Amino acid sequence: MNKPVDPSIEQTKAQMRALIDLQKRANIAKGPPDARLRKDRLTRCIDLLLTHREEFIEAMNADFGARSRDMSMLTDIVGAINPLKAARAQLEGWMKPQTRKVTPAPLALFGARAEVRYQPKGVVGIISPWNFPVQLSFDAIAGAFAAGNRVMLKPSEFTPATSALMAQTLDLYFDEDEIAVVVGGADVGAAFAGLPFDHLIFTGATSVARHVMTAAAQNLTPVTLELGGKSPVVIGRSADLEKTAARVMNGKTMNAGQICLAPDYVLAPRESVDGFVNATKAAVAKMYPTIKDNGDYTAMINQRHYDRVRGLISDAKAKGAQIVEINPANEDFSQQEHRKIPPTLILDATDDMSVMQEEIFGPVLPIRTYTAIEDAIRQVNAGPRPLALYYFGDDSAESEALLSRTHSGGVTINDVIFHVTQDDLPFGGVGPSGMGAYHGHRGFLEFSHEKAVYRQMSGELLAMMRPPYGATFKKQVDGRLKP
Repeated sequence: MNKPVDPSIEQTKAQMRALIDLQKRANIAKGPPDARLRKDRLTRCIDLLLTHREEFIEAMNADFGARSRDMSMLTDIVGAINPLKAARAQLEGWMKPQTRKVTPAPLALFGARAEVRYQPKGVVGIISPWNFPVQLSFDAIAGAFAAGNRVMLKPSEFTPATSALMAQTLDLYFDEDEIAVVVGGADVGAAFAGLPFDHLIFTGATSVARHVMTAAAQNLTPVTLELGGKSPVVIGRSADLEKTAARVMNGKTMNAGQICLAPDYVLAPRESVDGFVNATKAAVAKMYPTIKDNGDYTAMINQRHYDRVRGLISDAKAKGAQIVEINPANEDFSQQEHRKIPPTLILDATDDMSVMQEEIFGPVLPIRTYTAIEDAIRQVNAGPRPLALYYFGDDSAESEALLSRTHSGGVTINDVIFHVTQDDLPFGGVGPSGMGAYHGHRGFLEFSHEKAVYRQMSGELLAMMRPPYGATFKKQVDGRLKP
């Protein structure tokens, strides 16, 4: 028996198809936007965020149940405005055609020219996640607008208030043929991924990315996938444990660990574990003297996610791990208004534990040991390639060994996450943690078609290369066969 069709889903699908048709027609009719219009679109995004920033912060707090307002201002508002400003400032330089070398060289002497032009791909689809719903939407929008594209945005259904506010405010600042927002659940997201975009970027879970990529493949839509994975922290014997713990736990507790780049597990020399554990306790107590009602500490996004993370802790405990809950004020979390989980260390984590088999996305940090850097490299390489790798220490030989002999989307040394904040560095994964990259100039390139253009010289020097093939032709060919 066929599953009943939800008429609202079918209506939404029809609306999405109408929107992409509208944007494609506008793209053909109006052609690529000039620098002035691209800057205007970027400026309108900045104005939107500045004007409605308090509303967005309140919406995110409502969606999470409890989310640090100060963190939201930094990560989602400032974090969204910065790439928009950077793109606006550098746009004209990015748009300039790039001259390329002409081969063979004599052709250039007689007037042949080669260049790359950067042409908008057309309509870019953006599927953004719930963990940083504003920043990760507008960061992709910045690259797409800078490259001259039109945009359709599908924000997450897990942050309904924020997604609705994005739809409302973008509608105030833009026409639908510039950017349109589609809201809805998983069925809408699946249909969105199957639209014939000229490029599609998805940020989210690896498991969902497989479905997105399959849907996009039906239209041969090029995709950028920003995923996650188990990003390791390798602590060298030369590391300052107090400083290391403060920086690791800042990254692990920000947004309650609901970050694709959050440190996912630690590899430390066995003799350093006790010192690191003590330092993490001190670092957490300094940042969060209390947790339960602390406005700086964020809740899990929903009950399902809360139960999943608690389940990881229970599974590890049942399989013999030592659980260290960092609860500075000894608060009772069995009864609470929100879904907060205290920072939790899992000592002696083993491969059979679920916490070492899936991305945690919560304030839980497994700790494993290694004997020599070779052992640490082996453990990192035994798993899927992560989105990030972090090394703490002053041993340049160790850091270089990790850089050259492990694969990850990016690396931060002596801190965590910070490489993603650098607009001039590409951000992307490798293999299971993603494909493609964006941010800054790399985002402009990702959403542009690099069109190769060759201009032939006016003279007939190349007539010798046309039939009938004579001695001059053979001499030219023989010259190119020399080693």
